[in-house]
Amino acid sequence: MDDWPFDQVKSCVAVTNKDIINDGAAILHVCHDEEDHGWQFIGLEDAQEENIALVCMEEIVKLDPSVKEVAHIEPGWHAWRQSVGAEWVVEKYEE
Repeated sequence: MDDWPFDQVKSCVAVTNKDIINDGAAILHVCHDEEDHGWQFIGLEDAQEENIALVCMEEIVKLDPSVKEVAHIEPGWHAWRQSVGAEWVVEKYEE
């Protein structure tokens, strides 16, 4: 049985940072977009346009399986943590 917890398929494109993909930087902020139900897996700082990378969600989970802990968040919500291994804080996204 497949234990894929996200509301998008494994091959769905997600937004991340190049330094997460290329340099092993930590995923510290996860956003579930309200408009298109897309996902963002980034650092604590807002992603700069020149640092954005698009990858399939399966690749994100391979890089950091702990993101599955926040797969339940609804569109329009986000989660963050101060460091890898820290507890996720989840709340509605206010722009």
